Amino acid sequence: MRVEQRTVGATCWDSATAFAAHRALAADQCPFSAVTNTQSRQYSCKGTSAKLTSLSSSSMDNGTKDMTGPFKNPSKLLFEQPKIRRIILASYWAIVILAIPLWWTTTSIERLSLPSARVHAQEDKQLHFPLHVEFEAADPNLDAGVIARDVEASFTFQAKDAGKQLDPLLLQFSSREANRSPSSNTYVVSIVRGLDRAVVEGRHLSVPPQEASGIAKYLASLLTPYSSHHDSRSFEHLVAKYAPRYRLAFTMLNQDAAGGKTVAGWDIQEALAHYLAPTFERLSILHNFTVESQVHFHAPLAFEPLKSVENDATYHGLTQEDLTVFVNSAEWTLSSSVSNDPVLHFILFIPSDAHSPLRILDGNNNPTPSTAFILPQWGGITLLNLPEDTPSHIRLSASDLESVFSTFRTQLLTLLGVSDLPAGIAPTDSSPITDWQLDTLYRRRAIENVVSSKETLQSIVKLVDQIPNMPVGQDVKGDVQEALTALEKAYAEAHTSPTLALQYSSQALTLASRAFFNPGMLALLYFPAEHKYAVYTPLFAPVAVPLIVTVLRELSAWRKARNESKKGTVKDDGDKASEPKSQ
Repeated sequence: MRVEQRTVGATCWDSATAFAAHRALAADQCPFSAVTNTQSRQYSCKGTSAKLTSLSSSSMDNGTKDMTGPFKNPSKLLFEQPKIRRIILASYWAIVILAIPLWWTTTSIERLSLPSARVHAQEDKQLHFPLHVEFEAADPNLDAGVIARDVEASFTFQAKDAGKQLDPLLLQFSSREANRSPSSNTYVVSIVRGLDRAVVEGRHLSVPPQEASGIAKYLASLLTPYSSHHDSRSFEHLVAKYAPRYRLAFTMLNQDAAGGKTVAGWDIQEALAHYLAPTFERLSILHNFTVESQVHFHAPLAFEPLKSVENDATYHGLTQEDLTVFVNSAEWTLSSSVSNDPVLHFILFIPSDAHSPLRILDGNNNPTPSTAFILPQWGGITLLNLPEDTPSHIRLSASDLESVFSTFRTQLLTLLGVSDLPAGIAPTDSSPITDWQLDTLYRRRAIENVVSSKETLQSIVKLVDQIPNMPVGQDVKGDVQEALTALEKAYAEAHTSPTLALQYSSQALTLASRAFFNPGMLALLYFPAEHKYAVYTPLFAPVAVPLIVTVLRELSAWRKARNESKKGTVKDDGDKASEPKSQ
């Protein structure tokens, strides 16, 4: 490649240097004191009046091309001018600033205030049930007033000695007044000759004269059947948590239908109508029941029963440890439908020939006469050992299921919290539950619901205070206010009707639970602040960093230009001052 050199102002140029100079000259400037390194040679340009008009070079094919053309200084481009650049930067910041209200509106949460003062005021409130116990004596030699005073003096001692819970009861003992209308809070105790044992009918207790001294003990067991503390002798640890609706699942399990005798079906509809329908009717104020049934033909145990011999007879036993793991949840499908209602299971288990007869053992591994047991708050299980002469395939009729469903009824009442009648007292009718038992169950469930409602409401208030960004919508606030109103009604109705107190307490519990498990609140229940940073940082950091850096650079350039402008003004003033004055 041949480079044409020209001398301009006693300076030597090659084509590359000339190209750089051409750009400078196009802007009416000369790169003074500039040094260009081209092909290991250095050239310098001095002077300000040189004009480069043309530059030519020869390519390898001996051709010549004119490289003269218009070149613009980048700083002179429109979008590179400081004013335009700052307008563009300001427009970006204007968009960001104007978008902040929209972002704030779309991401802000609705957080209404809760009636915290009313919720905390519930801590000192509790239900109180005033009960009137009236006495009458058919024998003119007995004074009902004296009996009432004697029973009142010994009642508290009897109840506390038995570990009974007396706090919610406001008891009043008196002789019965004539022509007084009965109420749901009034109980009558009569001393009647000709009875061999105490009997109850409705809210009326009849006691023979020879058992008059035990009236206080009877009343303590009837009015306060629940212990103030749970122990192994109490049935209260078996009771399921209250729910307005229950689903009852009745299941018949053949351990191994292919290994011997098989029960192919059962007349469960007739058995339910005959043995459990009256119980459902008596408990209708407390619960609504949904019943389902199923039959399984293969339900293996997850363990091997203990094999033993008694009186030359072989049997298989279930130890106390086996009872706790009897339900094989991995292979037994016990629930056939999907529902949010709690389920109580009732299982009729038919052992295979290899494990028959199957018996329940006590703590010393000795067989017991019982063929049923309860799993606390879960359900009941009944064992049915078929006789040896049973055909290979049978169907259980309603009469065959009498003992089984009688056991199921007892287990159901226990799981629902119905107390047993005291020993020595018998009902006069065939009703499965007496009014005394129902009333105590109403009071117990009402107290449980009130306590649970207060705890739930306090948890909501505490949770909202602990999580500042937790939303509280109108639905949550409304449920909390309605729950508090229902609690106030329960307190008021407890003095007149335990059934109404139960209904309002159940309503309060339902509303409080619905507010606590509101989907809008659960969404942020386990959403810490770190999650926000993880979401917003990848979104805003790539945008914010260039904008902030550009602003800083523009501020720096503006300050620098301002300082230079000030220095130039000072210099011009100095030059003017140094010029000689004209004569």
